[in-house]
Amino acid sequence: MIRDEQAYIVGAYEHPTRKAPDKSVAQLHAECAAGALDDAGLTKDDVDGYFSAGDEPGFRPVSMVDFLNLKVRHCDFTDIGGSAPLQHIAHAAQAIAAGKCNVALVTLAGRPRSAPVNFQPDVTQPDLLWERPLRQSLLDIYALCARRHMYEYGTTSEQLAWIKVAASHHAQHNPHAMLRKVVTTKDVLASPMVSDPLHRLDCCVISDGGGAVVVTRPEIAKSLMRPRVKVIGSGEGIQGQSAGAVELTASAARQSGAVAFAEAGVKPSDIRYASIYDSFTITVLIALEDLGFCEKGQGGRFVADGNLISGVGGLPFNTDGGGLCSNHPAMRGGITKVIEAVRQLRGEAHPAVQVKDCALALAHGTGWLMGTRHSSATLILERE
Repeated sequence: MIRDEQAYIVGAYEHPTRKAPDKSVAQLHAECAAGALDDAGLTKDDVDGYFSAGDEPGFRPVSMVDFLNLKVRHCDFTDIGGSAPLQHIAHAAQAIAAGKCNVALVTLAGRPRSAPVNFQPDVTQPDLLWERPLRQSLLDIYALCARRHMYEYGTTSEQLAWIKVAASHHAQHNPHAMLRKVVTTKDVLASPMVSDPLHRLDCCVISDGGGAVVVTRPEIAKSLMRPRVKVIGSGEGIQGQSAGAVELTASAARQSGAVAFAEAGVKPSDIRYASIYDSFTITVLIALEDLGFCEKGQGGRFVADGNLISGVGGLPFNTDGGGLCSNHPAMRGGITKVIEAVRQLRGEAHPAVQVKDCALALAHGTGWLMGTRHSSATLILERE
């Protein structure tokens, strides 16, 4: 529980680059850290807690703490994929409430666009004995989830395409977005099929870059001349194949969302803005259902006709363009979801996409492979 003694996000920074051939991963981490601390009005000497997902080079957080010349008394190195940064913020809030640290720094960075990684399966992974002969790819697994959702609930490719359309409407206002062109559902459906039923435009971008967030004790947050964003709820979940009881159309967001909403004392209808992990369009649709924004099977209808477009629909989402159009750094875009939620709550999003009177926001991340085994992390954030 973190509600009794809330922590605050006081600094947030997203690296502007989307391709960094001239920068190391450590340099990207350092620049993100400096940007978030500067945004908060703090320095590295104020930091006594560090959180990361192991995307740093060398000895992971040990090397990065040394490289940044931090003096920390609490460190958390947890990797649950793309949802890890959201989990780190929750863990930072819990550590702060427990008196383990006062100022926590969360960083993420990577260069998958400049230095593509050829993911090789770990032959010691216990489940690969049965899966490896099938030669499954990440893309194919998400396509399988989409096809099953279509089979069970009548979801259509055009409905999925509306998620990309909404992201593109927002990305046009983001000067750093990789894909700024506004697209239509016809454009999405006309893009090449990459794994039936997913088209190229149903997939996220691959980018370099990163981001950082600073979380502090309430007293410190109130001493800074920055808008305050309070962490009022958090939840985590992991979903696997349950010894063969595979659920292709559901996600661990059912667990993480329920815990976060209960802890925050709010419900989905109270949320004014949502940052939803968007590795693929189907990732968004299933998460929206499992977080309770609509009934299971109704996601296609919920996202259609611009319902996710700021100023048009009922639930503005990913107003920076998200992973579908803007940025997916280190193949773990969870930190960008928090950063844009902070911008919205501060009133610092682009005026064309800023949600009016945005006082309550949700950020949600999905890590690893929905459809086989994956993680979810959900944060409920409030403007004070």
